Amino acid sequence: MDSLDGTLRERYGAPALLEWEGEISDVEWGVATYNPNRFHDVTLFILDPSQRLALIRKPHFAHDVWRPPGGGVKPGEDPTDAAVREALEETGLRVDLQRYLVLARAVFRNAGRDLTWETHVLLATTEDTELAPDDPVEIAAARWGTLDELGGQLREILLGTGRAFWRYRVALHDAALAALGVPT
Repeated sequence: MDSLDGTLRERYGAPALLEWEGEISDVEWGVATYNPNRFHDVTLFILDPSQRLALIRKPHFAHDVWRPPGGGVKPGEDPTDAAVREALEETGLRVDLQRYLVLARAVFRNAGRDLTWETHVLLATTEDTELAPDDPVEIAAARWGTLDELGGQLREILLGTGRAFWRYRVALHDAALAALGVPT
């Protein structure tokens, strides 16, 4: 257990464990390794009072590809502070973290190389109802969706891309939805 995982477990409970491995493309390898000091991220399932789920689209995503927000924890940054910061930057939402849903341990493979990666999925709530991303360079758009949409239509769109990163994200979303008791 690393310190990030330990801190999150202590504050938000034990997560479900997802182990995933797969071959990724050269382009995906470049995305995963652009920051040589980053081997993890946090993903946020943010629900508003109506149980809508915050979703984001980055500029390089296809127009119909949406996913829950998230990002990196900076060296020395408290993981709770990082999650709250990422939520605000990517959605404009002020959040309260509720539960540690999933710890995903992935091995991305490319041309004989392995990259070990962890994603920490957290459930958060917000009283805010207006989405207003604060980083237009990183976030093309944000919108409200539903957990059912993430496990249904958006799941199929992500799988339909044929990209390994999206297969990983689908496995991550499926595990988080299962932890929340939502069938996929």
